[in-house]
Amino acid sequence: MALTFMLACMVFTWLFMHRWSQRHIKGPKTWPIVGAAIEQLMNFDRMHDWLVSYLSENKTVVVPMPFTTYTYIADPANVEHVLKTNFTNYPKGETYHSYMEALLGDGIFNVDGELWRKQRKTASFEFASKNLRDFSTTVFREYSLKLSSILGQACFCNKEVDMQDLFMRMTLDSICKVGFGVEIGTLTPNLPENCFAQAFDTANIIVTLRFIDPLWKVKKFLNVGSEALLDRSIKIIDDFTYSVIRKRKAEIQETRDTDGNTKVKHDILSRFIELGEDPESNMTEKSLRDIVLNFVIAGRDTTATTLSWAVYMIMTHRHVAEKLYMELQNFEEERAREENIALVHFDKEDLKSFNQRATQFSGLLTYDSLGKLFYLHAVITETLRLYPAVPQDPKGILEDDVLPDGTQLKAGGMVTYVPYSMGRMEYNWGPDAASFKPERWIKDGIFQQASPFKFTAFQAGPRICLGKDSAYLQMKMALAILGRFFEFNLAPNHPVKYRMMTILSMAHGLKLKVAIRS
Repeated sequence: MALTFMLACMVFTWLFMHRWSQRHIKGPKTWPIVGAAIEQLMNFDRMHDWLVSYLSENKTVVVPMPFTTYTYIADPANVEHVLKTNFTNYPKGETYHSYMEALLGDGIFNVDGELWRKQRKTASFEFASKNLRDFSTTVFREYSLKLSSILGQACFCNKEVDMQDLFMRMTLDSICKVGFGVEIGTLTPNLPENCFAQAFDTANIIVTLRFIDPLWKVKKFLNVGSEALLDRSIKIIDDFTYSVIRKRKAEIQETRDTDGNTKVKHDILSRFIELGEDPESNMTEKSLRDIVLNFVIAGRDTTATTLSWAVYMIMTHRHVAEKLYMELQNFEEERAREENIALVHFDKEDLKSFNQRATQFSGLLTYDSLGKLFYLHAVITETLRLYPAVPQDPKGILEDDVLPDGTQLKAGGMVTYVPYSMGRMEYNWGPDAASFKPERWIKDGIFQQASPFKFTAFQAGPRICLGKDSAYLQMKMALAILGRFFEFNLAPNHPVKYRMMTILSMAHGLKLKVAIRS
């Protein structure tokens, strides 16, 4: 009994001394062995706001965890150091790769070095193609009109819609058409169930949980709990993805056999299939699978969630909705005059005439004309400032380093820049940082860019997002049509909060009532 009491006293003293030694350190409570894991787990569902509370007091926050230490940064000078100045010292790293490998494999967002450079070079060449840009504009217009038609029907039926689900369907169909040359038809009036999308979301949540779950490797070894669910989800994802790859390969081969044409189509998947025909590329069907899933998460989830938050912010800031509507209405009238087009009159009670007018309006939305809608661009950018599609982005640390603010980083740890927090910091954006204010991006009527190390929604430095222009193109196409013809109101008692996953999606979707505007 005395021995037990003595051991208990020693443990208590050890814990007390540890906490006493931490009393001057600003950050989450840490404990021996588990570090800050307890506080992180308790705040998992609100982790982004949990970080905001710490980073608003300190531009750098150190969070020890059982197997590594995370250093969170929100100061643009530190971010530039990590993303550009000393870029080679901060790869994705083995830790991040192991967490995300089940879903993203060795795709562009989960690898470093030569493998990353090869994929980026091919993708960069494709995104710079005028053919892809023109094709993308056509596809984005087509699916935005499909969405408009579904919303118009919902208005007539007085039916609630889940905008996030509709956006996810629209962007999934779009990326599959633009990226892989296939139609999958999820954005149809009957809104069919999509097992791939559901499995993809489930897998995304589980691999995100790995970052703070010290037992995930045990669960994976035993194939129980969340890791067993992940296995089942990955099976569904792989079945879909490999079918897309095999279908595309078959279409390419059929074209060659029929026409004798060896020229491959210009979609991204076809480019990589062509690359894989070189024996020295070492590209397997698994490599193509990884590429497909990386572009799905880039082209589907990020765009759809940003559109969801944009609609939410527009409808909860009525002055923004009215200002955007006026820009779009003036644009429509000016473009119609320039092209000598008589605008179709539509009756809000006549779905056919409404669809005709929406189609006519969409025809005015070209790559160049969309670039003149500065307030629309500002609304999307302001949404991304407060609700970045990727709310935090961890990097590995190869060698010991010192950040510009003097923070020491140890090799083997992780450093994470936090776009969600950065957009809310008064030391970055001023006293109105927490306010949704598209006007902050407009000067003398023209949209003004910010430093990519301050506005980090698309990352910066060598890994800056290749699909930035494509994402803006799709978002502007969709929001131009929606902002011109629809008014949105949140369904009664519908909760709006984010879900903890790699992408900042809404946990309960976005349930809305929709009305047509004249």
